[in-house]
Amino acid sequence: MNEEGKIRVLVAKPGLDGHERGAWVVAYGLRDAGFEVVYTGLRQTPMEVATAAIQEDVNVVGLSILSGAHLSLSRAVIENLKAQGGEDIIVMVGGVVSDDDIPKLKEMGVSEVFTSGSSIQSIAEFIHSVTS
Repeated sequence: MNEEGKIRVLVAKPGLDGHERGAWVVAYGLRDAGFEVVYTGLRQTPMEVATAAIQEDVNVVGLSILSGAHLSLSRAVIENLKAQGGEDIIVMVGGVVSDDDIPKLKEMGVSEVFTSGSSIQSIAEFIHSVTS
């Protein structure tokens, strides 16, 4: 949390996926719900995402992935966060994720997965539940 007590969330688009509408919707929705939100922009490497999360001192990283590379990108972000001392940062994934891959993401350290159509309210409630 920042000095004002707001939870800080980094929304990131790792990989080559160029579709950012969903990330913008989530970023604006979380901002409107009272979170302090940082958006990294398109085509970030896992190292850039982790570095931004550390530099911005965020509580949560939300990865928006529509490319199908959610397993490898999430693993790389989590590894980079740990390497930079950010193992306490909560990682969430949103986008197109098969039901079969959700347990795999959670096993590697993703706290929650929000598939297409998830409400901003459900995302905000989850963030509040894990940062309280």
